[in-house]
Amino acid sequence: MRELDVVGVRVEMPSNQPIVLLREVDGERFLPIWVGPAEASAIAHAQQGIVPARPLTHDLFRDVLVAIGQELSEVRITDLRDGVFYGILAFASGVEVSARPSDSIALALRLGVRIVCSDEVLAEAGIAIPDEQEAEVQKFREFLDQVTPEDFDTPG
Repeated sequence: MRELDVVGVRVEMPSNQPIVLLREVDGERFLPIWVGPAEASAIAHAQQGIVPARPLTHDLFRDVLVAIGQELSEVRITDLRDGVFYGILAFASGVEVSARPSDSIALALRLGVRIVCSDEVLAEAGIAIPDEQEAEVQKFREFLDQVTPEDFDTPG
């Protein structure tokens, strides 16, 4: 398993599909995961430190875990089958719960736990970005500094 950091969330054009971009902590690969608008907004809220007036779903789940004394150790991105990513919430008690990576990432950011990914998933879906493309990554980071969670809301 390799540890990942969340680079941020953006909207892929022309499909208008949100993507969360992760990067190997001790490597050069990036892992893009297409997510739903609600999950993109939840991840962006957590990254920007936005605290809603009333808890949203991921905030509520965090609060329930804290209230019942369950410590989340890490979230794992474990598999990629037919273009769908699979994940696990790993608790300090040894309990593991299957979860979508998008929800897992939103929760990990709220609880400050590490995100890890299997070597197999990174080998299959990870994208190495050479140093000469680092300027593109910087442009992406600048975009992230300007995007708001509301940018991921869909009409209707």
